[in-house]
Amino acid sequence: MITSKTSKFLWIAFFVTPALLIVSVFILLPLFMSLFNSFFDWNQLLRGSFTGLGNFKKLFFTFPYNERFWNALKHNGIWFCCTMLIQNSLGLLFGYALSRKIAGHGFFKRVFFIPVLFSIVAVGFLWGMYLKSDGLVNSFLNLLDLSSLRRAWLGDENTATFAIIATNIWRWVGFPSLVFLAAIDSIDQSCIEAAYIDGVSEMGLFWKIIFPLIIPSITVITVLTIIGSLNVFEQIYTMTDLGGGPNYSTDTIGTLFYRTAFGSVDTGNPEIGIGSTIAVIIYIMTFCISLVSVAIGKAKETQV
Repeated sequence: MITSKTSKFLWIAFFVTPALLIVSVFILLPLFMSLFNSFFDWNQLLRGSFTGLGNFKKLFFTFPYNERFWNALKHNGIWFCCTMLIQNSLGLLFGYALSRKIAGHGFFKRVFFIPVLFSIVAVGFLWGMYLKSDGLVNSFLNLLDLSSLRRAWLGDENTATFAIIATNIWRWVGFPSLVFLAAIDSIDQSCIEAAYIDGVSEMGLFWKIIFPLIIPSITVITVLTIIGSLNVFEQIYTMTDLGGGPNYSTDTIGTLFYRTAFGSVDTGNPEIGIGSTIAVIIYIMTFCISLVSVAIGKAKETQV
């Protein structure tokens, strides 16, 4: 006879097992296979001899791998800084403004989130056309008599990365906006009313009361930003190509991984060992930086 404790365990297993299988097959297994493959030398698709950390040394210190890797990692850093400072700051501003029930706030909530629902392929394709030398952006600059600012935004290595980042911010800014809006709306209104009675200014209300109380949401958005910035791929692929052009100015470790694993940076042949090494580094960086961000967020919550 099945006891209530056994029955409860079976129900838990029934609901947890499918998700556990999916995570194991599509996340954990590829992770361990990448780690395993990174310790071997490869002749295209054929596993060779055990090299230990040889692929890591090759990636960090051997030309052209080291040059491509550090250049790509720099661009990931640029993605994180721009996304964190611009996208999330705008999201916080928009979320706060919407929480104050500005005129048309219901309309703006929908407008901000609409781009998030668009296909990333469609967004990349359309903005790729808009940013061409004869595209919509340059036509608009002509209309404003700012023709001196015209340029091939995706063809200039000084502007290509920032043009793609701007497109990504346009697409995603609605997500942190609604997350912060939900966090602000969940704050006990009695705290805000008491602050107003004490004569606090709008700026003081935000920094002294609202901001400390939404730190959990800020931590979540920060971790998601880190993960997104270290795994940039689709937006670059749809707007430029996987070659990181022009002159590797848009290359990230995501595009470098794909290009290396399926077509080497110097021979054109796949290098599974180096590609697996890059994949392992992406995971380690994502895990460690996210862990630190969560720890900092928890510490801030404790202080509050």
